[in-house]
Amino acid sequence: MTEARRVVVKVGSSSLTTASGGLDADRVDALVDVLAKARSGGEKEIVLVSSGAIAAGLAPLGLARRPRDLARQQAAASVGQGLLVARYTASFARYGVRVGQVLLTTDDTSRRAHYRNAYRTLDQLLAMGAVPVVNENDTVATDEIRFGDNDRLAALVAHLVRADLLVLLSDVDGLYDGDPAKPGTSRIEEVRGPADLAGVEIGAAGKAGVGTGGMVTKVEAARIAAAAGVPVVLTSASHAADAFAGRDTGTYFRHTGRRSADRLLWLAHASTPRGALTLDDGAVRAVVEGRKSLLPAGIAAVDGDFTAGDPVELRDAEGRAVARGLVNYDSRELPLLLGRSTRDLARELGPAYEREVVHRDDLVVLNS
Repeated sequence: MTEARRVVVKVGSSSLTTASGGLDADRVDALVDVLAKARSGGEKEIVLVSSGAIAAGLAPLGLARRPRDLARQQAAASVGQGLLVARYTASFARYGVRVGQVLLTTDDTSRRAHYRNAYRTLDQLLAMGAVPVVNENDTVATDEIRFGDNDRLAALVAHLVRADLLVLLSDVDGLYDGDPAKPGTSRIEEVRGPADLAGVEIGAAGKAGVGTGGMVTKVEAARIAAAAGVPVVLTSASHAADAFAGRDTGTYFRHTGRRSADRLLWLAHASTPRGALTLDDGAVRAVVEGRKSLLPAGIAAVDGDFTAGDPVELRDAEGRAVARGLVNYDSRELPLLLGRSTRDLARELGPAYEREVVHRDDLVVLNS
C-alpha cells in the first residue's frame, strides 16, 4: 500500500447504505475521509468503483427491498445514481476535491475504440486531480444489471487504468477459512495463488441484504486482478484507514500474472457471448495453439443471433468453449461462408469477404 501510486477502491452497497435502502451520509463521509487523506499531497491517485445506485434509490421510491424485476431495478438505479454522485460530490468538496462520474458497460469496454476512450477519460480525470467515481450503467444495462455486483468491474477497471493495487471494501474484514460468524475460524492473511484457497469455504451473500455480491464475487475479482498483475487487498470499509496506512488488515492477494495493457481481459471476463461458432479440429489448433485468426474454412456450425462486432464463443467439436472473440459477420451471413477459403469468397462475392471471421487481435483463448 505504501508503494502503490494508483489505487482502485471498490466499495459495496452494504458499506454505504442502510439495510432498508437510502444512503448513509455518515458512512459515505467516513470513506471519503480516508480516501481524501490517502491522496493528499499528490502521492496517490484514487479511482473509486462504487456500488449503491440501486440501494440508494429504494427508499426515495418507497421500495421496502431490492426488487427482483429488471424494470424496477433500473428505475431505482436511475434515481439512486444521481443521489450517490451528489453525495460523493458534496463529501469530497469538503477537501476541495472534484469527482467525475464514469458509467461503464462491459460490452462497450471490450471493443477496441471504446476501451481506448475509457482509458483516456479515466487517465485524464486523474491527471486533472479529480476522483473518478465508476459504476456500471445500471439504468440501461441488461446483462450487467443481472450480474449485479461491481467486484468484477473493479478488477477490470484496475487493469484498464494500470493500477498498482486494488482494494475491495466489504462488510467483512477479510477472507476467512470458514464462516466468520462461527467459532474456530480464522482470517487468511495472504493468498499467494489458487492453491492457497483449496478447501476454503467461501460464503455467497453479504450481511446487509442490499447488494448482490458476497465473498465469492470478491475472491473471483481478486483472482482476475492478480492474474493480470494487480495485487489486491480485501478488507472491510471500517478498516479502510488501516489498509491505507499499511497496517495488517484483511487478506492480501499477491499478483500471480504479468501486467499488460490488453483489453482482451474484458473480453474474457466481462463480455456476454451473443452466439457460438463450432470449429473443426484444424481451426481449434490454429486458434488455441497457433493464436491465429479464425477463417470461414474452419467453421462447422453457427448458433445464435448476432451482428458484426458482437462477442461470440468459439467451441470445439465436443461443445467445449476454447476461445471468445468479436465476430466480423452477422449470423445470417455466416452459413453461406462455412468451409470456404477467403480467396474463393473474395472472387465470388467481392473483396469485402476476404476478411477473417474473428481477427486474432479480437480473440482471447480460454483456460490455456
